[in-house]
Amino acid sequence: MFKNDIIHPKNIKEVILGDHELSINEVIAVARYGAKVSFTENYFLRINHSRNLIEKFLDEERAVYGVTTGFGSNVTEVISKEDAQALQRNIVRSHAVSVGEPLEREVVRAIQLMILNNIGQGFSGVRLEVLELIAALLNNDILPFVPGDGSVAYLSPEAHMALVLMGEGKAWYKGDLLNGHEALERAGLKPMTFECKEGLALLNGTTSVSAFAILSIYNAIQAVKTADVTGAMSLEALKGTIKALDPRLHSVKKHEEQANTARIISVILNGSELAEQYKDYRLQDALSLRCIPQVHGAVKKVFKNALENIKNEMQSSSDNPIIWPEEEDGIALMGGNFDATYVGIDADTICIAMANLAKITERRIDRLVNYHVSELPNFLVVNPGLNNGYMIPQYTVAGLLNEIRVLSHPATIDNTPTCANQEDVVSFAYFAARKAFQISKKLEHILAIELMVATQALDFHDSLKASPVTASIHQLVRNQVPTVEEDRYFYHDIEKIRNQIHDGEIVKLVEDKIGAMEL
Repeated sequence: MFKNDIIHPKNIKEVILGDHELSINEVIAVARYGAKVSFTENYFLRINHSRNLIEKFLDEERAVYGVTTGFGSNVTEVISKEDAQALQRNIVRSHAVSVGEPLEREVVRAIQLMILNNIGQGFSGVRLEVLELIAALLNNDILPFVPGDGSVAYLSPEAHMALVLMGEGKAWYKGDLLNGHEALERAGLKPMTFECKEGLALLNGTTSVSAFAILSIYNAIQAVKTADVTGAMSLEALKGTIKALDPRLHSVKKHEEQANTARIISVILNGSELAEQYKDYRLQDALSLRCIPQVHGAVKKVFKNALENIKNEMQSSSDNPIIWPEEEDGIALMGGNFDATYVGIDADTICIAMANLAKITERRIDRLVNYHVSELPNFLVVNPGLNNGYMIPQYTVAGLLNEIRVLSHPATIDNTPTCANQEDVVSFAYFAARKAFQISKKLEHILAIELMVATQALDFHDSLKASPVTASIHQLVRNQVPTVEEDRYFYHDIEKIRNQIHDGEIVKLVEDKIGAMEL
């Protein structure tokens, strides 16, 4: 295993492409935490060899899609080598038609890195200078303005990014939104003129879909680990029975993720006076407590399967055509590697899994604030009536859950043919992956609210000690969010806890105490 696979992304300062398989953590390091990007000698060699082949094809005027032909249904139109530059310039300009609000910084940076990784496989025929300029944008924090709406799978968002490389379009630099040429100039960089195949290669492939999927699966895995922690705290605060975690019970259900979840929660609650005191308090609990291993385990299984496919896509070349070397020559292989159905279906499935995780979490939150079932003060405040306490955060969760349910409708089952029916099967993987990213952020807020109310609930159990692990989490939260004694503005409380989840503080603290929380 490469060392960057296990280092937290915020501690990875440089990602070097070329000699190892790019990891999820490295993508997060570049996209979210600003790690620098560079290339190895092997990366250079692959790129240069592929470029030499595509120039050979052009000189010989071979029939190669997007090099000596038009695009899409214009594949029947022959393009002379004298028009090679114009063809690549035109595809970038004409395809930059996504609309709406711009994509988030980490999404744009993740897509740029995926372009470097995709073309860096050495089957695309792009010059090294183009890739070095993309890396320079990342390393100088030049952020292309990329409208996020209206992509069927690829092309348009990538085209907006490619415009900046040409000195066109728009980009942010040091807080200012500038035209592409000025943004490059301020950073001491010069725009490119694309040569044959380059505009097509920069737009083609599963790069935006993969970027969204990587960000989503990273957030989702961190979320389900956090849910084990918040679920354990809720179980403890609600006097739940740990007998439902008995390994004998889970040994007869042949799903290792379920048994592993039960074990993790048992370890988290080890040493809890509360859990020990109330293990026989009820014969069995409500399903939102009793079925944590079953539900969380099923969610983890989906994430594990999706993670495998996403990693495979990351290591793939998703261009068209593929420039395949053969001894001193090569061949252009025309096909459909740009299709994103693998990742799209997984993204739709991730959405459904996160919705199930949100569903059970919302029910635990309701039990914590509902005095009819919690045996705690109503809405977890000492003077209810005068104070509303945590009444309304549960409304927030209900609203977020409704949004998640709507976004969980599969995108990839749809089809609208494009390009004069030449592209008659469209994956719609872009929106599948994008909505997975949207759901992952909503889920973080739901878990933040469970952690907030579970922490408050434990404040009312002052005669019995929580487990050492949950006590440490309680203290971590209390370092940012004080006990609620009377109503106050809760938005900042929720955001502070959400940031602890998002940056991995909750998972890290627990894993430092109990070891890795494997899926």
